[in-house]
Parts: sequence; C-alpha cells; structure tokens
Amino acid sequence: MQIFQNISKLRETLLAFQQKSQKIGFVPTMGALHQGHLSLIKQAKAENDVVVCSIYVNPTQFNNPDDLAKYPRLLESDAEMLRSVGCDILFAPADTEMYPNPAKIKFDFGFLETTMEGKFRPGHFNGVALVVSKLFHIVMPHKAYFGQKDLQQYLVIKQLTNDLSFPIEIVRCQIVREENGLAMSSRNKRLSSEQIQIASNIYKALQMAEKMLKTHTSEQIQSQIEIFFSEIKEIELEYFEIADAYTLEGIADLQKHSQPKALCIAAFVGDVRLIDNLWVEN
Repeated sequence: MQIFQNISKLRETLLAFQQKSQKIGFVPTMGALHQGHLSLIKQAKAENDVVVCSIYVNPTQFNNPDDLAKYPRLLESDAEMLRSVGCDILFAPADTEMYPNPAKIKFDFGFLETTMEGKFRPGHFNGVALVVSKLFHIVMPHKAYFGQKDLQQYLVIKQLTNDLSFPIEIVRCQIVREENGLAMSSRNKRLSSEQIQIASNIYKALQMAEKMLKTHTSEQIQSQIEIFFSEIKEIELEYFEIADAYTLEGIADLQKHSQPKALCIAAFVGDVRLIDNLWVEN
C-alpha cells in the first residue's frame, strides 16, 4: 500500500491508473477504522481496479470543538487495517495541505440541511460538502463508497454530486453492527464495555419502531420511542424521526407512503453522541 500526504504526488500516481483506463474506487474516512470501514474497502476492491482510502479528520465539519479534539486519531493502526484488506493507496493529508487558506465557499442543501443532523449540528454538512468536493477533485474516482449509518450524509453527497455534475457513482453500503446490534462507529471507542451494552438499546428501539410501522401512526410510534428511552436513564434521546428514505421529509400517512422509509435516531450515551437508522422497504 502506498501512502501519500501530498496532493500533487497522489495526483501524479493516480494519473498513471487513469491513463490506463483503470477504475478507481474511493472510500473517504476520518480514521479510527473498524470493520464497517473495512467492508467499504472490500466492496470497492470487488468493483474497481484500484482502491484509494483517505483518512482526514476534517475540522470544518465539527460544530463542537470538544468533539473535534476528542476524535480518535490512530493513523498507524488504521494503515495496518487497510493493508490487511488490500487497500492500494492511503491519502492522509495534514490540515495545511487540505486548507492552505481558510475556505469561504458555502453550500446550501435546502431541507436536508435543516432536519436531523443538520438541525442539531449547524454548519456540519457545509463542512462535509467542502471536504468531499476537495477529495473528489483530488482523487477523481469512478465510484465513491459511503456507509448507510450516516444516511443523511450519503443523501447530501448524492445531491452534491448531482448538482456539481461529478462523474462519480455514489454507492450506499449496508450498516455493519456489533454482535449486540450497535452500529459500528469510530465513536464507539470512547464507550466503556458497560456503555456498549447500554447503547445496544438504540438498535432495539429502531427494531421496535419497524414492527409498529404497519399498525401505528408516526405520532404513536414517536411516543412509544420516547417512553422507551425515558426508562433508560443512561441514554439521552436527541431525536427520533420517521422519514422518506430519499428526501428525509416527514411522512404524514405511513400506510399510504409507497417509497422506502428511514427510521433515524440520535442519542447520547454519557458524553458520546451516537446515530443509527433503519432503511425500510415497503
């Protein structure tokens, strides 16, 4: 596996693959890798000639400075994990390489930016769009792979790709879970073993909501989820939403809604904020 910190040297290497018409798959990450990330690498390996993974903790997408400071940085062990699954290229730039000057451009994703993560993390998706745009221009992949756990991020990047006419296929990859159902996340590294067990209730709540979809209204399900978490003092529910899986707009009548639904949740276990979702086909 080749490792690059410099944009121009990475581009020079990738140009050789592009000139041979080889397909490039790209997995952008912020490191602290787990099996969920590795599943993206494996899928990219199966569908492309060359796989590039970026590890960059992007400061512009953090609206909470403490969250940025606490984000785990494990480049050496991450590189070993990438080697183990056959990743071809690792791009791990410094802040000065990605942002030689303060960025001034702003993105507006309409409704997607005002609900769920956008509502509770103002400015987050502007930072995501900024860094992903930069990475797409640098790597110029044929396909880019994103985990469904960050469903809203995936939808934002789909819109970004369409609006800016990036010639890139955006691939949504399934959530990988711990044995207890907890969605794998880099933030899980900050949980104690006891908290990991407690956090499994987040997935249990989503499963409970899924079972109620055909027999209850959105309001009834919302109420049951709030009651469920009110009885677990170690978890603080931030939001639970039932939305159209493609637009994240609320659903007025669950029984009449013909498109896939997304059950989305965010909650705190201690000071660690976790998100999860279920994609429900009709």
